[in-house]
Amino acid sequence: MNKLIDLKELLINKLNSKSATIGVVGLGYVGLPLAVEKAKAGFTVIGFDVQEEKVKNVNDGINYIGDVLPADLESLVTNGKLKATSDYSFIKDVDAVAICVPTPLDIYKQPNMAYVESSARAIAANFTKGTLIVLESTTYPGTTEELIKPILEESGLVCGEDFFLAYSPERVDPGNKDFNTKNTPKVVGGITENCTKVAATMYRAVLDGDVHEVSSPAVAEMEKLLENTFRNINVALANEMAILCHKMGIDVWEVIDAAATKPYGFMPFYPGPGLGGHCIPIDPWYLTWKAREYNYHTKLIETAGEINDSMPDFVVQRCAEILNKQEKALNGAKILVLGIAYKKNIDDYRESPVLPILDRLTSSGSSWEAVDPYIPKFMLHGKEVETIPMTAEKLNEADLILIATNHTDFDYEMILSSGKSVLDTRNSYDNLTEENYFKL
Repeated sequence: MNKLIDLKELLINKLNSKSATIGVVGLGYVGLPLAVEKAKAGFTVIGFDVQEEKVKNVNDGINYIGDVLPADLESLVTNGKLKATSDYSFIKDVDAVAICVPTPLDIYKQPNMAYVESSARAIAANFTKGTLIVLESTTYPGTTEELIKPILEESGLVCGEDFFLAYSPERVDPGNKDFNTKNTPKVVGGITENCTKVAATMYRAVLDGDVHEVSSPAVAEMEKLLENTFRNINVALANEMAILCHKMGIDVWEVIDAAATKPYGFMPFYPGPGLGGHCIPIDPWYLTWKAREYNYHTKLIETAGEINDSMPDFVVQRCAEILNKQEKALNGAKILVLGIAYKKNIDDYRESPVLPILDRLTSSGSSWEAVDPYIPKFMLHGKEVETIPMTAEKLNEADLILIATNHTDFDYEMILSSGKSVLDTRNSYDNLTEENYFKL
């Protein structure tokens, strides 16, 4: 017991004094901002990534994530507070390490834990007694205890005695100007009470947001899925309302705005061309997959996923309807698609619903070009596609202009003044009524 107390108090003292060295495995949309915040808080930080390009960019002070200020990254690297490596033997030099790697779905919508497992094995081969390991990647309940813990204990060290293990889900909203890694509240659940206390100490030493402690990693894993499933289901409701309102000749956005005047019992969610990003469209499926282990069928979650996944088809159907009014067919039409990113003012197109829209336009025989000031090029079925600038000439050439992502950089006055038919999936003009303007 004295040994355990000594290890716990030693690490807590290091964390409170900022003398601990902290590792971050995975330097993507979650990992790099977290590494930067930890270094800004005064810790020495080592970032780990298998992609040499990311490692080189970090060590050269070159930023590639929108939510990180380039000047911050450059300064931290120059001052020796942050460095990156692909050599996991340096795990032995850290006192605490966060795992922030992708957790994608496979083609059967089942969790692919390969990145998490390989990260855990790399840590297990190199970490030392008294280290804190925290999984941040979104995953199904049980991952930390059933997958990570056994792998780490293959080292011969015992969780809760020789090292500390916890789960703390990432909360990142790319492009959000009000909430970021620094000020967003954090949830932490450890394998043991001491694991929780040590992990919470680390986050309190770094973040301004509240750190909420829960009783186990499974609670923290489940609450993350609840957050994103809540949004997924409510967006699906908004999308289904949009389809029904269109059939009834009612403006769904006006309906939502009216409902939002109620000061209790209602929270507005808005329709769109589908769901994108690495979290909201994917995370609920972790829960659906895990539920099968308990012989439970998550009917509401799966139905919501089906509705959201069907929205690209509805968008293309609306394109065809609008072209028909001009006595034109979708087959052979020229479509100018504005926006590739899954939400406005970011450069992230992971799981963007615009990609399946482009697929459906192509299979329908139409030709399209894409405009996105944040994304100069993107991958579609393994092929690189370049976006183009939005010009009056390109607007005038189009048979239909599709606003798929409502970036604030777009010249919306120029879009309307082209006189071409516009299908707006994001209500970019609020309650505009023009002959050539159509909402979802």
